[in-house]
Amino acid sequence: MPLPTSSIYQPPSAEFMKWPSRRSVVHSTKGIVACTQPLAAKCGIDILNAGGNAADAAVAVAAGLNMTEPCSTGIGGDMFCLYYDASTGKVSALNGSGRAGGKCTLENVRKSLKIPEGTVGKIPMSSVHAVTVPGAAAGWVDTVERFGSGKLTMEQILAPAIELGEKGFPVSETTAYFWGRQEKGIREASPNFAEMLKADSSAPGGVRAPKAGEIIKLPNLAKTFRILATEGKKGFYSGRIAEELVKIVNDLGGHLELADLQHHLETGSESVEPISLKFPNPHGTSETDGVELWEHPPNGQGIVALMALGILKHLIKQGTIPAFGPSDHNTAPYLHAIVEALRISFGDASWFVTDPNAAPGVPTSQLISASYLAERAKLFSPSSANTSVLQPGDPYASPALTSSDTVYFACSDSQGNAISFINSNYGGFGTCIIPAGCGFTLQNRGANFSLDAKHPNVLAPRKRPYHTIIPGLVTNLQDSSLHSVFGVMGGFMQPQGHVQTLLGQVLCGLSPQQALDAPRVCIGAGMPDEGNVYDATVHVEEGMPEETVDGLRKLGHKVEVVKGMGRTLFGRGQIIRWTKDVDGTGVWSAGSDMRGDGAAYPA
Repeated sequence: MPLPTSSIYQPPSAEFMKWPSRRSVVHSTKGIVACTQPLAAKCGIDILNAGGNAADAAVAVAAGLNMTEPCSTGIGGDMFCLYYDASTGKVSALNGSGRAGGKCTLENVRKSLKIPEGTVGKIPMSSVHAVTVPGAAAGWVDTVERFGSGKLTMEQILAPAIELGEKGFPVSETTAYFWGRQEKGIREASPNFAEMLKADSSAPGGVRAPKAGEIIKLPNLAKTFRILATEGKKGFYSGRIAEELVKIVNDLGGHLELADLQHHLETGSESVEPISLKFPNPHGTSETDGVELWEHPPNGQGIVALMALGILKHLIKQGTIPAFGPSDHNTAPYLHAIVEALRISFGDASWFVTDPNAAPGVPTSQLISASYLAERAKLFSPSSANTSVLQPGDPYASPALTSSDTVYFACSDSQGNAISFINSNYGGFGTCIIPAGCGFTLQNRGANFSLDAKHPNVLAPRKRPYHTIIPGLVTNLQDSSLHSVFGVMGGFMQPQGHVQTLLGQVLCGLSPQQALDAPRVCIGAGMPDEGNVYDATVHVEEGMPEETVDGLRKLGHKVEVVKGMGRTLFGRGQIIRWTKDVDGTGVWSAGSDMRGDGAAYPA
């Protein structure tokens, strides 16, 4: 059932739950930070306690995560956020993603990659040509300037993370695992590999990946943060950092120039209008019982979650599928509906999601219109899986219209503000390429560009690629008050995680922690791999009931149960919900994914 704004959320009976949910929901009246790393969370809590608001705390956490979990995120990557202003009730969106260089033409990159004529090809994740201009540095500054409290400077906000880098910190378990797994890539990517490894005279080259519990210092990254704190965006996009960034890219055969970083400095992060879809609760007594899901528009893939939710909404309204309740959660029919709705939505996104500034005519409003989603819902069969490649539809024909690794975290404060924030290198350490003396790796987001000249998402100069990172925010239909800020990191898993964790709460009555603990499913994103092979596999997380797995197979799905560390495929999420006690006191209630090293921490 939807979360009422008049009383504190009470978890439902656990009788129907078929998996262990061992963490408790964390409650606070002063604000909460929910993230994957305890030391990074403390950075945000310190800022809240110093008088900062949710936006200030988010930037402190982003920097703290860059220090403590660089295998997932960093200042060499991109960011997006959704911000809820309690004083106005307004939802704002900030796109902090970078662009391809001015000389990154399709011809230049295809020639550099030696792609034969007559073949489409792909930019490898480890290639220097996957490097796009980092947007995170500007995004952090712009987040504070546009949404911050105005009480704290960037020097104060970045100080906790700088201290971690200079004094050192113990590495957490999950981070140590991924750091070790990518040590070889770090060594091979650039001559500056030692900056991201731990000194050890017995190791090759005198350095190695840190192990869990070992102390590591990242002084060069701390130095980069100090420059950003004292000089602002100019300190990152010009001067020594910019020069070293461009130098290493060009030394490795890339095409970035100082002019590309200057362009991002001048344009900054982009304030965009968030997109949303209303989802009335089918168990409610009126149309105002339910929620509205807010996402970033393209070039982000948040529209996939909205489309899937809209398809499910139509199928429930038409009676094609039932109005699922608590006893249906993670049953075969329930997951079949979700999987098929997502598959249809990815079929559209794989073609239409691109940078609307570089490819005018991206049909955002059409793709989430009720008439178009009703048409796409006709592809759904309640009795069988669609395992073929789903081609994009024609949103322009609607009769009602004319026209990898990442960190996700959430922060809230005592004034009722909340922010949904995501920051990413894309694949782990990204390209693993390190600008000399800077202490961070460069992202590989450009690997998401198409090299097909006819594709809307084709590589072009000063263009943003299809972006997987998406923050989520939910408001209540009844009064537009905040319901929650939430997200699930993990490449193309992200919109899938949004749909599964949100429906777990809205339809099945799960608490924020239960919704995150529940086993998840993950499908391919509707895009062929490098061998032009489409994978229709439904990846099911270990812990899913056997009858559900059997049921999905009987419906025609190719199912693979994923165990152990392979479960990182299903991402790591955070949820912070807003409620009111009977006396009107605002209460934050949060959950944090058990698949990560962190938790939800009250201020």
